[in-house]
Amino acid sequence: MNSATPARPHTRSQALQQRAERFFPGGVNSPVRAFGAVGGAPPFVERAEGAGLTDADGNRYIDYFGSWGPMILGHAFPPVVEAIQRAARNSASFGASTAAEADLAERVVASYPAIEKLRFVSSGTEATMSAIRLARAATGRKIIVKFEGCYHGHSDGLLVKAGSGVATFGIPGSAGVPEEIAHLTLALPYNDLAAVEAAFAAHPGAIAAVILEPVVGNAGCIAPAAGYLAGLRALTQKEGALLIADEVMTGFRVALGGALELYGVDADLVTLGKIVGGGLPVGVFGGKRCFMDLLAPLGPVYQAGTLSGNPLAMAAGLATLRYLQEHAAEVYPQLEATAKAVAEGVAAEAARAGVALILNRVGSMWTWFFTAGPVTDYAQAARSDTDAFGRFHRAMMEQGVWLPPSQFEAAFLSTAHGEAEVATTISAAREAFKTTGANTSLM
Repeated sequence: MNSATPARPHTRSQALQQRAERFFPGGVNSPVRAFGAVGGAPPFVERAEGAGLTDADGNRYIDYFGSWGPMILGHAFPPVVEAIQRAARNSASFGASTAAEADLAERVVASYPAIEKLRFVSSGTEATMSAIRLARAATGRKIIVKFEGCYHGHSDGLLVKAGSGVATFGIPGSAGVPEEIAHLTLALPYNDLAAVEAAFAAHPGAIAAVILEPVVGNAGCIAPAAGYLAGLRALTQKEGALLIADEVMTGFRVALGGALELYGVDADLVTLGKIVGGGLPVGVFGGKRCFMDLLAPLGPVYQAGTLSGNPLAMAAGLATLRYLQEHAAEVYPQLEATAKAVAEGVAAEAARAGVALILNRVGSMWTWFFTAGPVTDYAQAARSDTDAFGRFHRAMMEQGVWLPPSQFEAAFLSTAHGEAEVATTISAAREAFKTTGANTSLM
């Protein structure tokens, strides 16, 4: 922090945190919110608009985590707010079918040729869990391949060497997951096709599916190597296993049709979330008709949810996807340009300050890794200087820039971010690197 910059008040947020700790483990309802990986007291948010958050003490921040991805059009985007208000007048939930479900599904399918049928659920965790069950039923096999640092929600079988908060807190898996379940998941290094080939050779006819984030976002942002996704597609087809693309984070974010469109690949099953709900709780799992028709009431695979297809979530998602699809020609080039400007601008300030930092970016999601890197898999990401990132995070917060509170979480921006936010962020980074210190270089 610049010595001339007065410290921001945090009195009310601190009091709210102490109160929350009486009710919630760690005072939070999701672990990374506790700021345990970066230090400092987490602000309590009161409101948000556009590119900014305002906390309980009246401090305003430029937001670069965007509710962990869904706020691609900015906070309180008027068409989304109005759609939610209209829907709420008719009741918050019915537990029965509405036309809005098919309206939103039609827009999802229009952007995702791999999805012929789908089902709405209430979270990304629920979507990936259901996709895994479906893959096992379709193949009659039990083993799942995932990749180190990829996070697919907190269902038992997918917490093995997961990213997100699991990586943030240095937890290899999770207590409470029986070994019998964990042993059915093979966690392999990302971007290593040979490791997947070896797994199929070691478990012939036993692997039901390969699930991955096509662009990793939960070990920080890591892009697929050239040919990697196509190689996985060819290998799973050859071995009779399903390929599950977890696009909860990348869906409608890195392109209108997500990573599948960006990299020109197909998948058997796809999971979506975040942007699809316009900021409300929504998950999607969908894919080829032959697999989806195995679901009850047509087939033997049971899955259900009282709030699946919730009318408020459908309304918010429909307003969001309608805008993205109708304005794609402007939205995605704008996101690309803004993300490039801020991400590269901060990286340039690090270079000038002598701070070892590697930038990984795909579209409007990125990570500044505090390492001399490259970072192409979780093992390399884990060698980052997390203490340096913590100092950087605290210094940026004091200057009104709120980054994801973990080295292992991707940053995001929205169409509400513009030249002013970029300039302010780069200026804040220039000051923050003075605090972060050139001695953090990993030479």
